[in-house]
Amino acid sequence: MAFSRRMMPTESDPIETLTSDMAAIGMNFTADQGRALSPSEPNIEDTLLFASIEGMENRDLRVLAVLVTWFRIHAAWVNADRLIRLIKMQKSPRLRAFWSALAGVHEKDRRFARLAKLYSGPRHDLADTGTDFQVKRNGEDQRFQDSPIRVASNLLRDRDADVLAPADLARRHLAYRRRIIMGPGYRADMWAALEKDGSLSAAALAKKTYGSFATAWRVRRDFDLVAMNEARPVRSTRK
Repeated sequence: MAFSRRMMPTESDPIETLTSDMAAIGMNFTADQGRALSPSEPNIEDTLLFASIEGMENRDLRVLAVLVTWFRIHAAWVNADRLIRLIKMQKSPRLRAFWSALAGVHEKDRRFARLAKLYSGPRHDLADTGTDFQVKRNGEDQRFQDSPIRVASNLLRDRDADVLAPADLARRHLAYRRRIIMGPGYRADMWAALEKDGSLSAAALAKKTYGSFATAWRVRRDFDLVAMNEARPVRSTRK
C-alpha cells in the first residue's frame, strides 16, 4: 500500500486536553502537570492550531493573549511549513485573519511570509462588541496596527511570565529541544520520536510527525547508524 502523508490531527482536542497540551508547550495555564510533563508530549503546531481555534472561534481572550506572547518568544522554533499547511486547511475567515495578522507581526522571519498572505478581506474585530469605543478611548494594539484584525490596546496583555522561557521549555519538551539543535523541521521531531520509541518504522515515524516518508526513512537510517556507533566499543590506538 502506498504511503499517504497526513497533515491534520486525527481529531480535535477537547478543552480539558487542550489546557494540558498548552501547559506542556510552555503556556502557563493551570493543568495536570503529570500529563504536561509526561513522555507523550503534544505536537507543537497541533497545539497552536487548537489554541487559536479556542481563542478566535470560542472567544477565549486569555488563551489568545498567551498564544500571542508564546509566539513572540518561541516563533523561531516553530515548524513554519507545517503551521502554514494547517492554517491553509482552515475555512474560518476569523482564524485565517488571526494567523495572517500574527505572521505580519513577525514579518522579519521570512518563513512566515506565505502565512501572512493566507487571508485577504475585511478586518475582523477581535472583540464581538465595543471595539469602536475601546479603540477611540485607548487606541489600537500596535502589534496589530493595519493588520487583518482590529484589537484595542488594552485587550490582550503581553507578559513574559505567561510562558516558559526557551531554556525552560527545552528541558521539558524533547522535540522542542531537538528543534533548537537541529532546526525547526520534521527531522527534529522525528529524531525526538525515535529517542522515545526506537522501534518506530519509517512509515509510522512519518505519520506520527506529519512528515514525508522519504525524510522519515533517512532519519530512521541515520538514527540507527548513530545508535550502532555508540554501541560499538572504542578501541585504543595506543601501542
